[in-house]
Amino acid sequence: MSLAFTISDLRQQPQFFDTVADRIWRAWWEPNGHPLDHIRKGLAENMQETPIPLALVAHDGRTFLGTASLIASDLDERPALTPWVAAVWVEEAARRHGVGAALVDTATRACFTLGFPRAYLCARARMIGFYERLGWTLIERSLGPHQLDVFVRDADAANSPP
Repeated sequence: MSLAFTISDLRQQPQFFDTVADRIWRAWWEPNGHPLDHIRKGLAENMQETPIPLALVAHDGRTFLGTASLIASDLDERPALTPWVAAVWVEEAARRHGVGAALVDTATRACFTLGFPRAYLCARARMIGFYERLGWTLIERSLGPHQLDVFVRDADAANSPP
């Protein structure tokens, strides 16, 4: 069952800025001792009129449902790979309703619209099935200190169903 929602550029929905920063921080940065302000500063770059970084928000009116970003680099171990779909987060109540898939698809298509032939993302091992169902290909396992898996999606693959 899908939810009715809209995906917007965070620059057009700035009321979600604090929520996006909070979710990214809690999911990936707070456990490692980084302050919330560190994430707020990085997320502020998404508010500038540049194509990358780009933060997207899924929302039902004024209700935040999730976020995803398009960034230049997401893994220090692979600096040559660019760009990355990153910081994919969906609120617990909105999971399994197509929100995450739509966010990833929108961020990926934004990458291809900018002329990049390939997009990358990294995720924890438990997410392999989710990304493979969306048409992403696993290219590397257990990379770096967080043991993340690396995926790739080619622009020509985005035109065919996963």
